[in-house]
Amino acid sequence: MEYFLQQLINGVTLGSIYGLIAIGYTMVYGIIGMINFAHGDIFMVGSFIALMTIILLGITALTPAFILLAALLLVLVLTMVFTAVWGWTVERIAYRPLRGSFRLAPLITAIGMSIALQNFVQTSQGATNKPLQPLISGGIKVIEGIVSDRVFVVQLSYMQMIIIVTTLVLMAAFTALISKTSLGRSQRACEQDQKMAALLGVDVDRTISLTFVMGAALAAVAGLMFLLYYGVIDFYIGFLAGVKAFTAAVLGGIGSLPGAMLGGLLIGLIETFWSGYFSSEYKDVAAFSILVIVLIFMPSGLLGKPEVEKV
Repeated sequence: MEYFLQQLINGVTLGSIYGLIAIGYTMVYGIIGMINFAHGDIFMVGSFIALMTIILLGITALTPAFILLAALLLVLVLTMVFTAVWGWTVERIAYRPLRGSFRLAPLITAIGMSIALQNFVQTSQGATNKPLQPLISGGIKVIEGIVSDRVFVVQLSYMQMIIIVTTLVLMAAFTALISKTSLGRSQRACEQDQKMAALLGVDVDRTISLTFVMGAALAAVAGLMFLLYYGVIDFYIGFLAGVKAFTAAVLGGIGSLPGAMLGGLLIGLIETFWSGYFSSEYKDVAAFSILVIVLIFMPSGLLGKPEVEKV
């Protein structure tokens, strides 16, 4: 029971990171029907921006707690701003000119942008792993028990609490933004019919650009949390995390924000429990097998809505 609880905590933490990235996928797809395969690399860029900001500010584990929290909040804001600029630039240069083209063109461009971002970071920052010493350590003891004749302590670290709480707060904030603000109404109008939305006074280009900016900002938060939690990054983490987050978005129902978060949590839990009870080498096989099974019986995903063809 104790080991199960620990794996549950670890799975929810990992799933929260996947969920934050998956929201960016599902927001872009919901409005313009395009899979932004460069989104995972935007997450990677956010991680590197966060690392450089931490180094420039001279933040270490010896920094007093109050100053450390204030500095990390500043790092979060700067990372979101600069990563959002990257997201806006990618949309403006690579995607907007192809918006009226055939559907395969933006997809090929997205893959090209993913490769370009990977190679840019690889050449500018190097191909080696970039470590970061733990800045937030410690936690609370949830429960203690005996596992395999050994004392096993279930720990909930402060970093895990920060990740889970941050994810819940952002999820609630973005859900409220889309459902109760004028920007959210514009996004929902563009999702239904861009031409009609434009006739009714909605600035479609601005709405789509802001959607990319919001998705990139969420990816930046995920990038910072990934850096602080795992303590090491490289230029390739965007591809792996992007594939998992895209899988999460499809599993939950692409186009649905709660579905993206639910899919992220499920992927994180499947990977963690499979690694804990079976073999970590086949955790990806388990995750994709569950995806296939779900899509066979629920083609729209767990919380997705069937797509209605406009005639």
